[in-house]
Amino acid sequence: MIRFKFGLPEVTISSLSLYTSAILEANLLPPPEPKPEWRNIMAELSDISCEMYRGYVRENKDFVPYFRSATPEQELGKLPLGSRPAKRRATGGVESLRAIPWIFAWTQNRLMLPAWLGAGAALQKVVEDGKQSELETMCRDWPFFSTRLGMLEMVFSKADLWLAEYYDQRLVKPELWGLGSELRELLSSGINVVLDIANDSHLMADLPWIAESIQLRNIYTDPLNVLQAELLHRSRLAEEQGQDPDPRVEQALMVTIAGVAAGMRNTG
Repeated sequence: MIRFKFGLPEVTISSLSLYTSAILEANLLPPPEPKPEWRNIMAELSDISCEMYRGYVRENKDFVPYFRSATPEQELGKLPLGSRPAKRRATGGVESLRAIPWIFAWTQNRLMLPAWLGAGAALQKVVEDGKQSELETMCRDWPFFSTRLGMLEMVFSKADLWLAEYYDQRLVKPELWGLGSELRELLSSGINVVLDIANDSHLMADLPWIAESIQLRNIYTDPLNVLQAELLHRSRLAEEQGQDPDPRVEQALMVTIAGVAAGMRNTG
């Protein structure tokens, strides 16, 4: 992302101009204060989503094995990137990962899980409690909330249910497929509830230029994901059989990881 936004002098000037104008606008034309009932709904959304997120990440015994199988988390340490190791400790579970590898890994298999897990379920619960009209008003009149929904739509646009399932089929033990299916169902229902609240027929309807940019990049990124899943399968199979890794496979795998990161423009 640094290279995309600051790699050329003209792009750097454009990026800094955008940041400056946004800061000036926020200071000169501050957004309206949220109503007390909006704050209450946000607190409710926060509690529900946090409980679900922790329920999966910390309390589901299958989650860590699934995460390490379905994503290239174990292979990220081979990348010649960053100044710090991917983990704070050589051993440990998800909590030992730094934030960037955690998000990076889920971006690679196109599930994008850290960005949305719990959010859709929380919105759906509030809708079921009869507060959809309040959510629609918040989306229309509260920039903070509409921006949050917009960020969810952007992440949803980069996610791919078919590719996430393909990673499961190639890399995950059958006994863990149920968890993967459950997570994909949550992703699908999250997309639907956000579209309902925003009253849109498709994702990123208010930002078609960004939607087009994502779609154009996906044309090149999707094949890299398929290749990556196959290369991960071959690399891990060789390791299980006690064979030395094929340097051609390892090099190709690193290329796909870098390529998917460039296409997604989300690395953590």
